[in-house]
Amino acid sequence: METGTPREGDRRRQLAEAATDHVLEHGLIGLSLRPLAAALGTSDRMLLYHFSGKDDLVATVLHTSNERSIGLVRSLPAAPSVREAVLALWAASTHGQLERCQRLYVEAAALGLLGQEPYASVVGESNQAWLRALADLLVAAGCSPDLAPRAAHLLDAAMMGLQLDLPLDRGTAVLDRSVADLADAVASIAASAPGGQGSR
Repeated sequence: METGTPREGDRRRQLAEAATDHVLEHGLIGLSLRPLAAALGTSDRMLLYHFSGKDDLVATVLHTSNERSIGLVRSLPAAPSVREAVLALWAASTHGQLERCQRLYVEAAALGLLGQEPYASVVGESNQAWLRALADLLVAAGCSPDLAPRAAHLLDAAMMGLQLDLPLDRGTAVLDRSVADLADAVASIAASAPGGQGSR
């Protein structure tokens, strides 16, 4: 939440965007305010003026990264089928900005599993917004709105696992087959009868 005058709010947003760029490049492990401030061309005192502490800054960075992820997903062209939507999402998630945002989410989720804050709270909030974006992507590709949340949950869980293995499996036939299998599974859910056996 921004505080102070509109100009101060703008400066907070600028620092949040710059800090997010830095964390996407260097990760969360070992992050401390003084080196971060130096990298941003400011001081740790100024960071503490605009953020209530390191937890507030980290939470803001994670929210900013998630906003970028969702914006990138929502900018993907509507796919001709659910299967193609999954394949397009995976392709986008393994290159450029979206890949970096996904890796940051995986890192934060791992820390959140250990109960560390602000990771645990922020990851939960971010995941709900991410799931809505995935469901909308699938609906735009022809999935029933009733089935889209179920398909999105499977897609999200499987992509998390694939992201964890990506550094080892990138470019392998095993990974390609797994992604194709995931696309088939999500498409199968989308093609099932809403309210039928096995639906959520």
